[in-house]
Amino acid sequence: MAAPLDLLVDRLTTPIGELVVVADEAEHLRAVDWSDHEDRMLQLLRQQYAGHEIRFEPAKNPGGLTEAFEAYFAGDLRMIDRLPVATGGTAFQRSVWQELRRIPCGQTISYRTLATRIGRPTAIRAAGHANGSNPISVAIPCHRVIGADGSLTGYGGGIERKRWLLAHEGCTIS
Repeated sequence: MAAPLDLLVDRLTTPIGELVVVADEAEHLRAVDWSDHEDRMLQLLRQQYAGHEIRFEPAKNPGGLTEAFEAYFAGDLRMIDRLPVATGGTAFQRSVWQELRRIPCGQTISYRTLATRIGRPTAIRAAGHANGSNPISVAIPCHRVIGADGSLTGYGGGIERKRWLLAHEGCTIS
């Protein structure tokens, strides 16, 4: 078995629910999700770090990350662009997640565009699946990906949260 992965966990009350912020000891985000979807977050972490024992320790504002999310929810929308992240996952998933971070705040793209941007234009469903496996919600802004017709489509935290996040960032969604 690989070395244990020690993670620091904090929680933040936001206008759309409690956010769980998970960081490693080097102060990189490893996971961010809503507390009502914590089981899914744990499952994603186990999948991405298979072979590692994952240990959690409560921590207040690890690496200033919780405060950064507070600033984002208070209106400093660019704050999440600067947060350090570290992910497991496959090379394909990581390429999708890196591309998600390139979507400017206040803009959306389709799954087709996402697949094209990573150089895999026919891998639309695979890009969508990788998008849905994103372990670092909000900071890796999977909520900025919408249907080709402009409709809101899946979001692990729920469509109403996706709608709120996009509105918060200034996106007009039909």
